[in-house]
Amino acid sequence: MPNIKPVSISSGAFAFCRYTIALIFWVSILLQSKELVLTGFIILLISVILKVRRAPLIFIYTVSINRLFPSKEVIVDENGIRFAHFVGASVSLLCLIFLYTGFSAIGWALTVFLAILKTSAAFGFCSALKLYNCMNSGSCCRVGKMVRKIKHV
Repeated sequence: MPNIKPVSISSGAFAFCRYTIALIFWVSILLQSKELVLTGFIILLISVILKVRRAPLIFIYTVSINRLFPSKEVIVDENGIRFAHFVGASVSLLCLIFLYTGFSAIGWALTVFLAILKTSAAFGFCSALKLYNCMNSGSCCRVGKMVRKIKHV
């Protein structure tokens, strides 16, 4: 599996990142705040550019909470996490395009979909990371198996 690049990060920081992103999108829906959708997009985009070790939420947690309450290290796939951040950034950009071009009902519906996906990923269910792993190694969740079938057609 040549596409895997293992990196070590704090398990607390990793959890903080996943839960915070999901929370940002849920709060944006509750408050009907386009600015929070934009915030989520910017965090995800910066995470794509800087990669997982230097992602904004990982960095914030590492230099603050993790210094007071250190957590164990966890090994993650840098390429897979980058792919997951890219998917999240792409979907949130699509949300923003709809929200700012007069198609707010579609934008908010897509934001609900994104919040559900991010919540699912935060709790370890089928996520873009698992989809990435499926496409590269064959260890697929239900959605990944469906996508893999389409890819091989």
